[in-house]
Amino acid sequence: MAQVPQRFFDALAVRTWCGLSLAALGRAREEIDAINVYPVADGDTGTNLYLTVESAVAAVEAVFAAHEVDEAPRDGSEAPRHGAGGPSLADAVGAMAHGALIGARGNSGTILAQLLRGMAQVLAARSDNDHTAGHGLQRALRHAAASARQAVAHPVEGTVLTVASAAAEAAEGAGGDCAEVARAAYEGARAALAATPGQLAALERAGVVDAGGHGLVTVLAALVETFTGRAPVPVAAPHARVESAVEGQCAAEEGDGDGPAFEVIYLLEAEDAAVARLRQRLDALGDSLVVVGGDGLWNVHVHVDDAGAAVEAGVEAGRPYRIRITHFGHGDAHTTKAERPPRERAQRAVVAVVPGEGLAALYTEAGATTLLARPGEPPASGELVQAVRRAHAREVVLLPNDAELRHTAAAAAEQARTEGIRVALIPTRSAVQGIAALAVHESERRFDEDVVAMTSAAGATRHAEVTVAERQSWTTAGICQAGDVLGLIDGDVAVIGADVSQVAATVLDRMLSAGGELVTLVLGDEAPQSVADHLEARVREAYLAVDTVVYRGGRQGALLLVGVE
Repeated sequence: MAQVPQRFFDALAVRTWCGLSLAALGRAREEIDAINVYPVADGDTGTNLYLTVESAVAAVEAVFAAHEVDEAPRDGSEAPRHGAGGPSLADAVGAMAHGALIGARGNSGTILAQLLRGMAQVLAARSDNDHTAGHGLQRALRHAAASARQAVAHPVEGTVLTVASAAAEAAEGAGGDCAEVARAAYEGARAALAATPGQLAALERAGVVDAGGHGLVTVLAALVETFTGRAPVPVAAPHARVESAVEGQCAAEEGDGDGPAFEVIYLLEAEDAAVARLRQRLDALGDSLVVVGGDGLWNVHVHVDDAGAAVEAGVEAGRPYRIRITHFGHGDAHTTKAERPPRERAQRAVVAVVPGEGLAALYTEAGATTLLARPGEPPASGELVQAVRRAHAREVVLLPNDAELRHTAAAAAEQARTEGIRVALIPTRSAVQGIAALAVHESERRFDEDVVAMTSAAGATRHAEVTVAERQSWTTAGICQAGDVLGLIDGDVAVIGADVSQVAATVLDRMLSAGGELVTLVLGDEAPQSVADHLEARVREAYLAVDTVVYRGGRQGALLLVGVE
């Protein structure tokens, strides 16, 4: 179906562009992965770019969804309170940039995040915040290319940076509307991509173009489609041959075998001055250093031999989190296939998404492979697929532990099945349901029997949470104000109050009114221990046959999670 073209660069155009970019990268992901030979031939550039844009898409969709909630009537009438307008351009591009920043993966994904942030800085600063025409898009592309270069410690020509600069230069020479500017940027980037093998020896040896640059051209093609309604001719640059992937990666292995052993990536909350010092320290520790972000939040990417030192440097600069360390010695450029000892697959594994560090430790102790989901940062389908792969098992039971992750988890399960992994998705809606499922898991049973038992245990567990409202909104229990304490039972708001302990007690009483034998309480970092003590005492006094177990969940978003079995 043809795409309806956008005339101006406004919030809807941002949403359209992000969606088209994600779809295009999904189609091109394997091809881009196959030609990934620089800076490390780890064959994941396409996947990393896809995950980065997927996070941007999720953030933009959240802004549109939040606006729809804000516009909803509070009194049951048909008309919205503030009209039917959508979010502003500043809101949309800000969400796009933030989503890409927190979801950036790998070298190219981190650079793409900075490119999007550079565009957002220009577009959000306009006095007319509803839309911009071609000249605004030109300035945004120019600033994006410049800011991306500044984020890289040692820029190298023949990479995505070169392609971004060429796109910006070509856009500068275009006149007219956004469609003409986008088309010029795409053509300029495409020409620059074709020239990358002549600028970088690793690409020339492998007979491929730069993978990150290929990804950027794909994203710019989606920009053209956004404004014209038609996708341009697919990239067919000289040397972009997927069939040369094996040769290319071997060539990179031979040339770069002495490179750093680890890739370290983390988000960092820190001040600008501390980040400047961090750059210097990390630059001395390794290479491929890219630090992007601003306004107190940064994404740090570096290749090093001493991963611990890279993390310690982040601790000294501020608060690092979502730390990901990849050992290049296990399946990448610094180890040839002949040197990689095959690891025996386990017969069965459980993969679970968990909302806090405390629960992650609990699940890990129980034998599960965990994927940590920060509040407001749900994992993408690609991350779930990677977690399934990391479990390294023939059979996998997947626990999303969040109703909103069901479709994402289903997509991940389908992808894993195409790779020969038998995956069963149990639609757990809360981490407490996952705990119940994991408690009855027995890997010695037949797979189907194990899945049935785990599904039954999860389904028999009612779940609730106590949290704080972030803004005024209409709920199934009435209108709540920002700062109100909310008690949700099975996903619906059931109680609105001012005191955490009182709301939690009311929620627990309502859940136990239908019976139960075991109460599971998971306290978040911001919940005082007195809440658990109060609830335990209440259960002992009023429900004599009911047992209670308490866990500390860490930074899990909700003040309290409750499960009743």
